[in-house]
Amino acid sequence: MRASRLLTILMTLQLQGRTTAQALADRLEVSRRTIYRDLDELSAAGVPIYADRGRAGGVALLDGFRTELTGLTIGETEALLLAGVPAAAADLGFAGEASAARIKLLAALPRDTATAARRVADRFHLDPLDWYRRPVTPDHLQTVSKCVWQDRRLEIHYQSWRRRGWTRIDPLGLVLKAGRWYLMARAGLKIRAYRLENLIEARPLDETFERPEPFDLASAWRISVQTFEAERLRLPAVLRAAPSAFDRLSHIDQAMAEALLTAPVEADGRRRAQVMIESIERAADLLIGFADEIEVVAPEDLREALRRRARTILQMYG
Repeated sequence: MRASRLLTILMTLQLQGRTTAQALADRLEVSRRTIYRDLDELSAAGVPIYADRGRAGGVALLDGFRTELTGLTIGETEALLLAGVPAAAADLGFAGEASAARIKLLAALPRDTATAARRVADRFHLDPLDWYRRPVTPDHLQTVSKCVWQDRRLEIHYQSWRRRGWTRIDPLGLVLKAGRWYLMARAGLKIRAYRLENLIEARPLDETFERPEPFDLASAWRISVQTFEAERLRLPAVLRAAPSAFDRLSHIDQAMAEALLTAPVEADGRRRAQVMIESIERAADLLIGFADEIEVVAPEDLREALRRRARTILQMYG
C-alpha cells in the first residue's frame, strides 16, 4: 500500500507539477503528516523533490527530472483500457491518436500484462447511448475543446430555455453524459454547465485565463447535476401507479419511479406516492403516455392538463 502511494505521489508531481501536501493528502485520503513522511522517503531514495514555503508554496520535482516507471498493475491496465470511449475520442478529433496510444501502451507493457489487457477489448465494449438514440456531435465541439486545452477564453452565442445571447466564458472542461456533450465553464464568478447542442456560435478570443484553484471537473459536474435536478423539480404531485408502469417509468424519470416503488401497496395493487414535478405541462406530456396505468390524484391543474390532452386525442381519432 505504501509503495503504491509513493508511486502515485511521484507520478502526480511528474504530471501535474507543483502541488501542495494538503492536495496530495486529500487525493490519497491520508493525513498531511503521512504525506510529509512519504516525501522524505522519496527524497532519501534520490528523487529530487523540493518544497517552497509560504502562501504560494508547495512541493515539486526538480525541473527536467522524469522517471519512466509507470508501475501499472494488470488490473490497473485493464481498467485504463476499459475506461476509453472511442466515440468521444473521435468527436474530439483524436480517433487516430487514441488508437495509436492504445497500441503504444500495450507494446510498452510486459508480456503477461499486455495479454491480460487485450482481454478487456475482446470482452467489453462501452456504448454510452440509450436505445433509439443516435450519437450527436455538436458543430462547435472541436473549437471548444481546443480552447479547453489551451485555457483560451471563448465568446459564445448560446440558447438556453431562459434566454438567447452572447457571453464570454472561461472553458474549464468537457463532460460526455448519455451521448451528449456539456461544457463546464466560468462566466463571471459562477461556474455552470452549457449544453453544446444549444451553442449557436463559438469565437475563440486572443485571451487566456487562469484556471481556478482548486478545480475538480468531476466534482463541479456532480454539483451542477444536483443543482439542476433540485431546481427543476419544484411542484408536488400525488400519483397512483399500477405495477405495469414501473419498468417504463424508470427509464423516463428515475426519481418518480423510486418514490412509487417504495410506497405502500394499496388494496387494488397500485402504489400511491407524492412526487416532485418540473411543471404541469412537462408532467402532463410525460404521464399521458401511461394512459390508465398512472392516475393523478393531485394537483387539479395536472388532472385538467391530462383531460385536455385526452380530449384532443379523442377528437383526432374519434
